[in-house]
Amino acid sequence: MRERFRWTSLYFVLMLLLFYLIGPIIWQFITSIKPNAALTSLPPILPEKLVFNHYVSVFADRPFGRIILNSFVVASSTTIYCLAIGLLAGMSLSIFNIKYKKIFLAVVLSVSMFPPIAIVSPLYLIIRYLGINNTYFALIFPYATFALPLSIWVLTNFISEIPIELYKAAKVDGCSPIQALIKVIAPLAAPGIFTCAILIFIFSWNEFLFALTFTTTVKSRTIPVAIALFPGVHEIPWGEIAAASIIVTAPLVVLVFLFQKRIISGLTAGSIKG
Repeated sequence: MRERFRWTSLYFVLMLLLFYLIGPIIWQFITSIKPNAALTSLPPILPEKLVFNHYVSVFADRPFGRIILNSFVVASSTTIYCLAIGLLAGMSLSIFNIKYKKIFLAVVLSVSMFPPIAIVSPLYLIIRYLGINNTYFALIFPYATFALPLSIWVLTNFISEIPIELYKAAKVDGCSPIQALIKVIAPLAAPGIFTCAILIFIFSWNEFLFALTFTTTVKSRTIPVAIALFPGVHEIPWGEIAAASIIVTAPLVVLVFLFQKRIISGLTAGSIKG
């Protein structure tokens, strides 16, 4: 009886936690399918009539397709860049005998500890001086700066788990270090690569401060900034904001569910290594 009560209590707590976590998403979805007249007051919570005009308006009345493309290009480019540098750094720190490796990793990690609000002003001056504001590069470079430490740390720990004998065997077979990385190390480090790729992509997809500061035109604007600018002077289109939020959040949720095992595997790599 006591054991059953314990498991029942555990499941109840887990259900409350699950509802707490997915509650905002459910609320946004309900808001996105409510008529505008039903958005002015709280009750009823569930819509009496389902409408999908908010989803249509997001694309028909706004350049949301271009905005999604902007976010995809920036997030994808940042992810590819960080993975390339992270793999090279991870292989070097894991396989080669480099002095002061721990100090280097500590310095790399310290870069990500700077609050973005503290460096946004000097970064803006640099980007404006280079003439790359309102371009993809204005976001890719700052995003990569903050995402690289994660990539280097995760991939270094994961590649450290790969037996060094495999690298030596590849060298004996005539592979250069880059060929060994591509043909041997990278396939074995796939879970860590997936982890970094998904986490970096989500970070770049959702980042707001740099995107708001470094891009001011529709052609370069990303999703978080575009949604934040939905409200007009005299009204707030809650239905369109909710619909846009669901549109851009659903793919990330599906992505995480599909690769959750690889994400966990990559994050726990090296955690039990002595």
